[in-house]
Amino acid sequence: MVVAGAVPVVLTLVGSSGTANAELGRYVPVSPTEHGSHVAFVADDPDSGEATPVVQAEQTPDWPAAQVPNVRPYRGTRIPDDTRSSLQWARPVPKSEYLSPVEFLHGPVPVAPVPPIAPPPGMLRFGNVQVEVPDWLPREPAIQLNDAAAVTEADLATFFDSVGMERTRSDRVASQTVGSAALGAAAGAAIASPFALIGAGVGGALGLVIGVPFAPIGLAAVPIGAAYGAALMAAPLAAIGAGIGAALGATQALTAPPRALGSAEAATDQPATD
Repeated sequence: MVVAGAVPVVLTLVGSSGTANAELGRYVPVSPTEHGSHVAFVADDPDSGEATPVVQAEQTPDWPAAQVPNVRPYRGTRIPDDTRSSLQWARPVPKSEYLSPVEFLHGPVPVAPVPPIAPPPGMLRFGNVQVEVPDWLPREPAIQLNDAAAVTEADLATFFDSVGMERTRSDRVASQTVGSAALGAAAGAAIASPFALIGAGVGGALGLVIGVPFAPIGLAAVPIGAAYGAALMAAPLAAIGAGIGAALGATQALTAPPRALGSAEAATDQPATD
């Protein structure tokens, strides 16, 4: 519609310019007069004996090249291609030999942000849940999934640090919360799959009814309606499953028994210090 509306305007402009060029096609002596950086071309009409301005143009040698604004080269660590992450400040997966007890908690206070955790090569990492990147998933969506999960986990760990939780415990609670939420969302989506099929059928039928009068372009409403109907049925159960999984994961991580750095004998053999 935009192109069709622009065609008569373009034709009108072309026709008027052609007429003007035809009228000025006769020989008229022209003398240039300098006016700063512009040149005013004046036609000496022999009939009237007066100077008539014809055109005024700016004399430039060449068309200037466009300058790219806000040029900031992105420099940093080159992340390997098999690692689906773009977080330059990420840290490796922390070790789990030690786990601090939950004690000395207080209200939130400002703390340094916890760096996110980079996924292992060729893996999708959702907290403590890791799966191989499927072949059908492109590289950039995989990076976006890993980055979003890692940033969410880091934000949770930062909050737990702010209430006085030791880093090993805050990492455990954050990772298990995110991982259990992912498992709960997958379970909720699996349970909702029969309802999603029904929603896809209803949505596709409505899209067909709406799109038939505008065929063939209107037929694109069929897959859109099917996808919308499926998501409308599956998304609530997936969200409920994610919430239940997150609550269970956080509870389990908070109540997990602590693990000491070494044996009790090694601790008693160390000399006492003031």
